[in-house]
Amino acid sequence: MKQLLTALIAGLLFGAGLTISMMVDPERVLDFLDIFGDWDPTLAFVMGGGLAVYLPIFHFVVKPRKTTVFGESCDLPSATKVDSKLLGGSVLFGLGWGLSGICPGPALSNLSGGLTGIFVFVATMILGMLIAGRLTR
Repeated sequence: MKQLLTALIAGLLFGAGLTISMMVDPERVLDFLDIFGDWDPTLAFVMGGGLAVYLPIFHFVVKPRKTTVFGESCDLPSATKVDSKLLGGSVLFGLGWGLSGICPGPALSNLSGGLTGIFVFVATMILGMLIAGRLTR
């Protein structure tokens, strides 16, 4: 029960952060990607702020402990090689993000708005995740 509550609180904090920073607005993200037009650097500051908070926590708390506060092992990635799967996935993610202006976190936050387009986005995202899971086995 503690794990579910922790996950819920973390998800709510993440969603609140996305909403407060207005990163749930696809136009804001697309303006960030429009470097030769009406460029909006807000997303860079949001990402930089997130890194500034999490990087020390990761290096001084998460990495040395090897376990969660509930005693479970941390499943940190061991692969350090850049391969075609990583590059291909990165390109697909970037294309989807660049075309739609939205990525998985804000998409889930935007479900509460009830717009049909976001439901289609999330449904196709889940379908893509299921297909990718089967292809990478």
